[in-house]
Amino acid sequence: MSKGKLQKFAEMETFKNVFQYPYSVIENVPFEMKGKWREEYFHNQNPIVLELGCGKGEYTVGLARMFPDVNFIGVDIKGARMHTGAKQALEEGLQNAAFLRTNIEIIDRFFAPGEVQEIWLTFSDPQMKNPRKRLTSTYFMERYRRFLVDGGLVHLKTDSNFLFTYTRLMVEKNALPVLMQTEDLYHDQSLDDDTRSILSIHTYYENQWIDRGLNIKYLKFRLPAAGTLEESDVEIPLDEYRSYKRTKRSGKDSAK
Repeated sequence: MSKGKLQKFAEMETFKNVFQYPYSVIENVPFEMKGKWREEYFHNQNPIVLELGCGKGEYTVGLARMFPDVNFIGVDIKGARMHTGAKQALEEGLQNAAFLRTNIEIIDRFFAPGEVQEIWLTFSDPQMKNPRKRLTSTYFMERYRRFLVDGGLVHLKTDSNFLFTYTRLMVEKNALPVLMQTEDLYHDQSLDDDTRSILSIHTYYENQWIDRGLNIKYLKFRLPAAGTLEESDVEIPLDEYRSYKRTKRSGKDSAK
């Protein structure tokens, strides 16, 4: 690990808005704030919104600025990236922003049933080879159901046509209510001003995709608490481009 990362990890230990519970320690260090985020950290009864795979925390910080009466929690396992948003939130005095460093596979260990109102997935790894690792898979949707309110919102913002198509097909297969869908977010003239303002927040990775001329896609849907969720069996063409610092996931031309 580089000296810079070590310094960031050391500094993160002093941040009052950061909670670090990676999979390697959660079994031995119980998380006692589950179900008590509002009372013990935010000290209010406002809605809670998660940004899963928050990276540098641009949406967590940006939304916290826009909506002071909503609580936002950025979640990621990459502490060196999270350091950026966590430090910025502290410097700006954003009392409604917090960060949780952990593996998203165990996200349901940190929130009680009905404790969260919305989930944001911003530029998640499409995981073209492994469906169970896709953050919009039914595998993860079942975990979200354990703490998301009935009919809670899920937002997907992505450059990946593969992930967008996969998610759209999953939503259609399970008849999940769609509130908004666009394959070219920044050229869609149907957006109202409030939605446009929210979606105008750019992440570090998003700016890279825009610079490469890629369309940004957005899907917002509700996740009901009841009903069996099924995967679509449609073959989806793989993304033709390679993501930064990632290799193409499969030698095939398509995947489910």
